[in-house]
Order: sequence, then structure tokens, then C-alpha cells
Amino acid sequence: MKTIGIGLAGFGTVGAGVYENLERHRDLIAERSGYSFDVRRIVVRDPLKKRDVQATSGLFSKRWQDLLEDPEIRVVVELMGGTTEAYDLTVAAIQSGRIVVTGNKALLAERGAEIFALACEHKVPVFFEAAVAGGIPIIQSLRDAFVGNRIESVHGILNGTSNYILTRMQEAGMDYPEALAEAVQLGYAEADPTLDVNGWDAAHKAIILAALAYGFWVDPSTVRVEGIDRVSAADIHFAKGLGYAIKMLGSVRVIDSLVEVGVAPTLIPQSNVLASVNGVFNAIAVRGDLVGDSLFYGRGAGRGPTSTSVIGDLVEAAHILDAPRGTYGFSSHGLYGNNRPSDEIIGSYYLRLSVDDKPGVLARIAGLLGEAGIGISSVVQPESIAGVETPLVLMIHEARYGKMRETLAKIISLDCVKGSPVLFNVESLT
Repeated sequence: MKTIGIGLAGFGTVGAGVYENLERHRDLIAERSGYSFDVRRIVVRDPLKKRDVQATSGLFSKRWQDLLEDPEIRVVVELMGGTTEAYDLTVAAIQSGRIVVTGNKALLAERGAEIFALACEHKVPVFFEAAVAGGIPIIQSLRDAFVGNRIESVHGILNGTSNYILTRMQEAGMDYPEALAEAVQLGYAEADPTLDVNGWDAAHKAIILAALAYGFWVDPSTVRVEGIDRVSAADIHFAKGLGYAIKMLGSVRVIDSLVEVGVAPTLIPQSNVLASVNGVFNAIAVRGDLVGDSLFYGRGAGRGPTSTSVIGDLVEAAHILDAPRGTYGFSSHGLYGNNRPSDEIIGSYYLRLSVDDKPGVLARIAGLLGEAGIGISSVVQPESIAGVETPLVLMIHEARYGKMRETLAKIISLDCVKGSPVLFNVESLT
């Protein structure tokens, strides 16, 4: 039985879960893997803070440098979050020859290219299963299990908080503020849920999935990212009547050798399996040219699921310490040209407007769309619903997102259009 020294940076929900579950399942992990893991140092901001998971007080430190000053620490587990200190620690750990295990999605999405270039230079692996979808083994699957496939698309519900809110809006008829308040009260959302509901948590995960599927790191500034704060009970109602559910969907795909990445509220057919993924659960649908369609489903966050992925990476790291390989967690390649900027992506849309209830309004709006070469596939003008005055719902045929935005700016300048428009994606997922 070999013992591997671990340095743990961060002791929040996930970090505490890693420590707790390494201790709880020490014998099970050892029997299955042949390794015992010894947490030798834990870096936190406040070593004196009371915690619900107890660890020996002598393990705690405020300096991440302490992890690199212990020669017995062979693997550094970075669970601090953020992109400043976490980056400094990751770089220093790689330069010192230590394997890094991280769950930091923002760090990888924003600085993954630099980190893995350094990992290759120093021949030190970086593992990151916990960065996407909690305990769902999607990273290993894309990197290893599907290595013989050209990935055609990856679509996923990647944020449990936003999915819980949309589920409650659909099932209980709540509007967004009410469903958000409930999510915060139940602990499914942070007191400041901004990253969850504005789409960026899911976007960071989508960028990581795109890198694994297509071999390069997409610039986050080129990705369309929209949150769920514009979704109303009226939109849920209209979508249902049209045969759709609204989900915050991360979309990654390749068309004509250019990779498209985006995250936005999206209407998906009620018949599609992703439409039935409710509550705090995540799901990711992968389409490969050989394997066809595969679905990954499970809890996308939380102490148990996410620590499961970290512990799996620790075992993988231990095996590599014994038998080094020529892979470092991510392999770049040039099989695909680049990513397509969001304004150039062609899609279908759901557009809801509030308009004056008088003749000729629809004709004026349709005229502007027609001038832009944008087709309307269907029109719904139901009676008013509480909170929405004289709604007009248009299902838009395929159009470039940039052209759609330009035309929408002209539409909302019409005197017959009131308030702010709502524009969501529509995906057939066939």
C-alpha cells in the first residue's frame, strides 16, 4: 500500500467534502486503488474559523506556499476558486513538478491555454473532472472514452441553480423573482447567485467541454452568454403551448470546421430528454460520429458529487506518479479552424414583444424582418396574461444572431412596440 501526500487549498463545501470522504472511505479507496491518501496541509483564509467538518488544527495554514514547501506533498488540490491566487498556486505547483487536481471552472476557461502549455513544458498533469457537472464523469468520457470519435455536438444543462429556478417556474407557475428567492432560501442558490443565473457558471463549463471536444481554448469574449433573469411566467406558458420547455442550455458544436459555443435560455422540444431534466440536476448530451448519442445525468454540484470527482482524479494522479504518461490532462490539436463569433452563429429564435393592440402592428414588424431577410415560421398573439400587456410572440426561422440583434434594435424603435423585447434560442436537438 502506497501513501500519497496531498496538499489541499480550500476547505469550503467541496474541499471539506474531499477531506471528509477521503477519511470516511479510506479503506474502500485503498482496497480499490492500492493507494492511501494523506492530507498533510490545508490552506484556508481563516484557520480559526469553526467548520462543520473537523480536521486536525495543525493541518491548517493561511499560506498556499506551504503546500510547496513540504516535500511529501506530491499532489496539490486547488479548490480555492477565483482566478488570481488560484492561478499563482497552480503555476507554482506545476513548476515544482507536483500534479494539480482542480475544480476551478473559471480558471480553466479563462487561462486554460496558459496552464496546459506550462503543464506540457514541465510534463506535469492537471486533472479537472470536478470543474464540470459535479460527479458526472463527463471530462474523462470526452478525453478518453470518446477519443476515437469526432464530436459533432455537446448540449447540456450545466447549472443546477438556474435549472431549479426554471423548473419551479414551470411546475408551480412562479415568476422569476419568486423562484429565485425560494432557491436561495433552500440553499440551492448562493446569497449572491449572480454567476449561476447570469449564465457565466455554465459558460465556463461549456468552454471547457469545447476545449476537450475540439482541441483548443475558445476566447470567452467571443461567446454569447445570457442568463435566465429575463424569463417570465408568460414565456414558460407560451413555450409550453408551442410544445417546448425553457432551459438554460450550453451548446457546443462544429459546423463547417468552425466551433460554436454559447449559453442562453433556450426552447427545447418537450419530447427531448433534456426537457425532462428538472430540479438541481445536470445533464449533458454528447453526439459522436461513431458512438451516436450518449446522455450523462446526475447531480452537478454539492459536497458528495463534486468530491467524488476530485477523489477519482486523485487516484488517477497516484497511478501517474507510479507510471508517468505522455498526456497532461488536455491535448491541443489543429483539426478545427477556430470558433465562430457569436454574431455569426445562425439559429432559430423565440421573440416576445409587447405591442399596441391595433391594426397594422404585425405588418410593420414583419416588414422590418423581411427587409433583413429574416423569416417568421409562426405567430402567436394570445389574449393578455397577467404581467404582459398585449403580447406578440414570433417564432423566427434561421438567422444570424448579429443580424437578428440589428433588426431587433429597429423593431423596438417603433412607436407601437412597448418595453423590452425577449429573445431566446430555439433548438430542435435532432
